[in-house]
Amino acid sequence: MSPHKPWMCTLLLAFNYVYRPNMSGKYIIGSLLGTCVVAYVVDHFIADKKIFGGTTPGTVSNKEWWEATDKKFQAWPRTAGPPVVMNPISRQNFIVKSSIDS
Repeated sequence: MSPHKPWMCTLLLAFNYVYRPNMSGKYIIGSLLGTCVVAYVVDHFIADKKIFGGTTPGTVSNKEWWEATDKKFQAWPRTAGPPVVMNPISRQNFIVKSSIDS
C-alpha cells in the first residue's frame, strides 16, 4: 500500500467489512436502526430546532391562512368536464356502445 493513497486503504477496509460472508443479521438490523435514529435526530435539530437559524413561514404555521386558501380554491368555478373515474374497469360504470346503436 502506498502512503500517498490513504483513501485506498480506507476503501479496502470498508469493502472487506461490507462483504464479509459471516455478516450476521443482528449487525445489519442494528446498523439500519442506528441510521434511522441518527437521521431522526439530525432532522429534528435542523428542521424543528432551527440550529442554523430561520423561521417557519406563516403560510405553513398559520391555520387561518390554510383555511382561507382552501376556501379560495373551492370557490373557483369548474371549467373542465365532469369528474373522471380513474379506473373504470374496477368500477364497472362505463357504457359500451355497440355498432348497431350508431
